Amino acid sequence: MTRYHARAALLLFGMLYLTACSGSDPQGSRPVSVIVLVPDGGGVAHWTLAQFAAEAMGEELAVREMPVAGLVHTRGWDHEVTGSAAAATALATGTRTFVGAVGVGPDILPRTSSLQVAHERGWATGLVTTAWVTDATPAAFSAHVPDRSQMVEIFRQMTDLPVDVILGGGQSIFQRAFVQDSMDLRPGIEESYDYVESPEDLTRAAGGGGARVLGLFAPGSMPRVSARTPSLVEMTGAALQILERDPDGFFLLVENEGVDTEFHANAERHIVEAEMLDLDAAVRVALDFREEHPGTLVLVVADHETGGVTLSNDDNRDIVLGYSTGYHTAAFVPLFAVGPGAERFGGILDNDEVGRILKELVGAAP
Repeated sequence: MTRYHARAALLLFGMLYLTACSGSDPQGSRPVSVIVLVPDGGGVAHWTLAQFAAEAMGEELAVREMPVAGLVHTRGWDHEVTGSAAAATALATGTRTFVGAVGVGPDILPRTSSLQVAHERGWATGLVTTAWVTDATPAAFSAHVPDRSQMVEIFRQMTDLPVDVILGGGQSIFQRAFVQDSMDLRPGIEESYDYVESPEDLTRAAGGGGARVLGLFAPGSMPRVSARTPSLVEMTGAALQILERDPDGFFLLVENEGVDTEFHANAERHIVEAEMLDLDAAVRVALDFREEHPGTLVLVVADHETGGVTLSNDDNRDIVLGYSTGYHTAAFVPLFAVGPGAERFGGILDNDEVGRILKELVGAAP
């Protein structure tokens, strides 16, 4: 290596180091609140499409303001191409596991999640998703079952913890035919939560001073972003409005399952771009909150890549969106972070390593 190349390498290393460190607070210490946002299935190509869509509107992606970036290796415990439950469990608990497992390790024993650590510390907790609230990602942060299909048990564990704010789809969980033991869950839930099913009632509940809110806005998963109401942005804002009342801090998970759904379906470009931009708009809400509360760590990370997306070109050098599969792939996924402890997420990390760092930051918080 020549002296010139050595100096260039040192300069590059210094720039990357400073970039990573700029994501932390002045003391490089610990968060007092944490917001994790998940574009389910969102890989590098997905964010590339979102960037082009934002440029076409004369806008910038919110994630570009997050100074720490990295890549995440998404493999599971005994498999290379992972599923949502195993991938979410790695991010939530710091443990890789088998396909279909939620919040348990390969030995089927429960593993504590970062959300549960936050609860044990006295923080408020929240789950926001466009899927069933019992779907793989929110379930991995709040429940422990060997099979993600055990949705009633997941719901019971989630509300027994209890998670303070739960927003998304899944009204059918209350249907007698859906509950295996024929017990009607709804009366008991309504005693513990301010239960809402409309955007107007969510606004009322968020401003009403109550500590626990359960909002279910569709029988199953919520529809596409064009028909979704309340929007992911509105649910995220309402959750923050409720959770920030806790003086001890909070942990909030926000997921757009629509990204995964539409890429599984190999949907057209404008549809998948809309779902990515919807997640980025929720990131904007989180970053705006952090502006007023700088002790907040904001982390954006996918569980896996969906679709095997390719971005080739036509004769005019415009993007041609292609898919190599209707399922997941083993591709790395991007990670973005800002706030206290963010510098620990830079570089290439395993998914369970991301989960362990997150748990450590929550557990060590002041």
